Amino acid sequence: MATRTTVEITMPQMGESVTEGTILEWRKQVGDPVDQDEALVDVSTDKVDTEVPAPVAGTLTKVLVQPDETVPVGTVLGEIEVNGEGPRSEGPQSTVDSPQGDGSGDLVDVDFPQMGDSVTEGTVLEWLKQVGDPVALEEGLVEISTDKVDAEVPSPAAGTLAEILVQADETVPTGTVLCRIAAGPGAAAPAPKPPPADTAALEGRPAPAPTAGNGAENATPVAARMASAHGLDVAAIHGSGPRGRVTKDDVEAALSGNGATAAAPAPAPPASPDDATAKPMRGPAATLARFMNESRSIPTATSFRSVTVDALDARRKALKGAGKRLSFTHLIAWAIVEAAREMPVMAHAYAEVDGKPQRVEPAGVSLGLAVDVERKDGTRSLVVPVIQRADTLGFNSFVARYDELVAGARDNTLPPEAYQGANITLTNPGGIGTVASVPRLMPGQGTIVATGAIGYPPGFAAVAPDKLEELGVQKVMTMTSTYDHRVIQGAESGAFLRKIDQLLQGEDGFYESLFGALQVPLDAPQRDGAGPVTAAEPAPSQVTPALTGAPDEALLQAVQAATSLVKAHRMHGHLAARLDPLGSAPEGDPALDPETVHLTPELMRSIPASVLRVAVPGETFADALPHLQETYCGTIAYEIEHISDHRQRVWLRQTIESGAHREPLSPEEKRQLLERLSQV
Repeated sequence: MATRTTVEITMPQMGESVTEGTILEWRKQVGDPVDQDEALVDVSTDKVDTEVPAPVAGTLTKVLVQPDETVPVGTVLGEIEVNGEGPRSEGPQSTVDSPQGDGSGDLVDVDFPQMGDSVTEGTVLEWLKQVGDPVALEEGLVEISTDKVDAEVPSPAAGTLAEILVQADETVPTGTVLCRIAAGPGAAAPAPKPPPADTAALEGRPAPAPTAGNGAENATPVAARMASAHGLDVAAIHGSGPRGRVTKDDVEAALSGNGATAAAPAPAPPASPDDATAKPMRGPAATLARFMNESRSIPTATSFRSVTVDALDARRKALKGAGKRLSFTHLIAWAIVEAAREMPVMAHAYAEVDGKPQRVEPAGVSLGLAVDVERKDGTRSLVVPVIQRADTLGFNSFVARYDELVAGARDNTLPPEAYQGANITLTNPGGIGTVASVPRLMPGQGTIVATGAIGYPPGFAAVAPDKLEELGVQKVMTMTSTYDHRVIQGAESGAFLRKIDQLLQGEDGFYESLFGALQVPLDAPQRDGAGPVTAAEPAPSQVTPALTGAPDEALLQAVQAATSLVKAHRMHGHLAARLDPLGSAPEGDPALDPETVHLTPELMRSIPASVLRVAVPGETFADALPHLQETYCGTIAYEIEHISDHRQRVWLRQTIESGAHREPLSPEEKRQLLERLSQV
């Protein structure tokens, strides 16, 4: 008598987050012969609908989980008798010779499992068993990895690992045979397929009545989620699955316009208690809704930066005074284009070609402008016209195109192509008081920049202007950069915002080129009132030079040398600071020595300290230099010249050199400090 081997069919593992699944339909009935890898049953999880293939060839002898039942991953769904003689109908029989005539077990192929529609291949990480090792049913054989999940492949049968066909670190398509297991002695081949039998009738259960409608209650989780993402009413889609169930294929057919099978008219949605009505979204509003749904698939991250706007505000006022009607957004948009010229990665996008990830590098920067539009019926919508190849335009052409697009968007006179092709977008919710925003990133774009409201930091709005100037408090604006994290990294986004900030502060000749394009003279900015002037500010000296008919070149050279010495102490004085408590000599810097610039005591006594705009005491430079040395080369080291904000540097220089923050310690404070140091 032939020996029979039974193989269990289990609910497969389809990702770490998938814990259960629902039986949709059995494609084979008890007694049916099945081939290896032939589809046995359709199952559904909250991630994917898929088929469970037969792990071996044989006869389906048991169905343990019925349609519409939900069971955990790993549950036994049915059993197959390997080349066995399960329940069969009368009729001709066929036999298959055992692959091994010596009485050893039949070979069972172990395939790379299917883990979702989008998973097409995977990599073998490690074999948990080696050739010749005994394996139990469902025991882990090999660890595999896909772009979605890492998992173990269980053994479909008990036996001995006979052959390994794919080695570690090899990548193969799904369905590839990974190994073979000797499952046991050979046996007779399965019987031919009997007439189909109704499972419910065999078990004495009444057949399920056909459903009158579909709806979310009668849709697979994947189908329901897909319909929701695309704004489809799942109740209006006729299901082609078992018992009229709506499947993913039905939703795809509805999206493509094929519509699947004609459905009965869907009942009107019940009215809410306040008689709310549903209105269809059309035109730009519907397009925006579709884009918002699509944006949910993009993994984004957001960088934040607080930007001081005094320089921006002053330059805009100067342009306004010259008759140029430019908004803050005009200037910010131009700074974004200039920064993107230097960092084109911010315009890169992500795409997939034949399932493979691709980085899309556009030919240039096309800037989208988010425009809030009010329709005739009072509804509002957001549209995004695009300045194509903004990086190739001069500032005048950029402003003209900017104004043309914004006006056309509000008048609804732009052609459809005017809204296509953006790879960076600017949105300005700050116009209505929003402090910061994290907008959605549309497919095909790399970055969207949002600018917040301009104002003083919280808590300073009610402070008098002169007090704000004394404290060095400035108006700020929060700027965010939301980017596609698949092709752009956080450091790149942060550097992009820093570059925009630097341009808006006036670095790299930003305003010089801008004013030059507009043919407006660029005057020096007015003093900011952050305190007494220091060497960073071009303010006139209070000393009136004597008019001798010819300049004293020696004195002028001495003043220039003294200025360089002041700058050296501010930039490199920390190198000569006495910071080592053990008393070792500091490194120092030759630029701190007056002799390196040929300054003698006599020359330093002839230079008024006021012309050098320092805040340390002293009538002449000879008097001021010792205080300057003690300030920057004493027991506290300062490094502030790297700060990009001009007003902050001015305020810090004034505070440091005036000594306002260095009040002498009282005897009691000195004693307490000594005690703390002794404890350490």
